[in-house]
Amino acid sequence: MRSLRYTKDQFEDVLGQTERYVRQNPGQAIVYAFAIGYVLNRLPVGRLISGVLKLSVSALKPAILIYGATKLYQAANDE
Repeated sequence: MRSLRYTKDQFEDVLGQTERYVRQNPGQAIVYAFAIGYVLNRLPVGRLISGVLKLSVSALKPAILIYGATKLYQAANDE
């Protein structure tokens, strides 16, 4: 619960700093926003996310097997 509060406070702080920067430098903020949007539009973000998800799913099966083997080993040692 404490880490959630810390993360929320940090996010609000960054949001406030961003808002102050945009109010002080509106033209530069628009240029930055356009540049970031252009770069993100050119990146194959969908394919990257899809690849990460496929990799995660394929890595999940061995992870579950290792977890089960560990629990089985612990149960055997307890008895």
